Amino acid sequence: MTLQTSGTPRLYQAPMEGVIDHHVRALLSAIGGVDICVTEFVRVTTTRLPRKVFVRLCPELEQGAATPAGTPVRLQLLGGNPGAVAENAARAVEVGAKAIDLNFGCPAKSVNNSDGGACLLQSPHRVEAIVGAVRRAVPDGIPVSAKIRLGYEDRSSYLDNARAAQEGGATELAVHARSKKDGYRPPAYWEYVGEIREQLAIPVVANGDIWTLEDFRRCREVTGCEAFMFGRSLLARPDLCLQVKAFCEGRDYTPMTWRDVVPLLWDYYLTTRAFYPAKYLGNRIKQWLAYLKLGYPEAQVFFERIKRLREADLIEAAFARELAGENVGIAAA
Repeated sequence: MTLQTSGTPRLYQAPMEGVIDHHVRALLSAIGGVDICVTEFVRVTTTRLPRKVFVRLCPELEQGAATPAGTPVRLQLLGGNPGAVAENAARAVEVGAKAIDLNFGCPAKSVNNSDGGACLLQSPHRVEAIVGAVRRAVPDGIPVSAKIRLGYEDRSSYLDNARAAQEGGATELAVHARSKKDGYRPPAYWEYVGEIREQLAIPVVANGDIWTLEDFRRCREVTGCEAFMFGRSLLARPDLCLQVKAFCEGRDYTPMTWRDVVPLLWDYYLTTRAFYPAKYLGNRIKQWLAYLKLGYPEAQVFFERIKRLREADLIEAAFARELAGENVGIAAA
């Protein structure tokens, strides 16, 4: 399959609240292919947040705002008060942020009921005000990007909100190709993203339902974008960005097999075992397996084996059988 391309696309890891934390960012960026990571959102109300809040959600701020593999990390803020969001954006830059991303896309009811996320798309002038306030509050050299959906109750405001973000001074716009009401139900309406790209002078990042290399090819054809964001699909296929890069560069690439993924799961288990309370032992692994089973049938089988396990020795024994002796460090761990 040949794809006409003007260059290798920029590929982003999408923010996923409660799923992709700094441990997962480190893992995904170490695999390769991801050009930019975006944090879970820092919720802003009316107060100036202390340094520890930013560092807790983005420990990479203390390492040059990059993952251990060197992938840049953007700090995402969420809130409906322009002054408060701007003040906290400035504070985040003081703490070490190299780029600010603004969340206008979260569809969660609790977030929308608290004047944040996708509910702001009902008032494009508020989108422009928030982006503009942040743009004025941070140095010129700090990128200020925004992420939107196609609308709230419907998709009729997609261009109004996109233009509002640009008028506010956004340097880049990521568009999830659904409305808030659409949720995550297929399909993704990539044609709207293509129209936004045609109308805006800033780069547009396409997001939504890019699960496979074929999905990427079709999304690129429909949108004309040169930047793409992957969320759930990157958890389902951790090397999807590597597949895309190899395809666009005309290189051969053999996708990761389940046998390649299991050691990653084991390493992640060891990390979560060290950082999360014992009562939550294994929860993060089970959460990831829920996505991996979309790309690997074997993940469903492994999930069934461990879904009711809570004790470390039982979980680790299941891992030992799954690894089948390939991980020589398992006994010592």
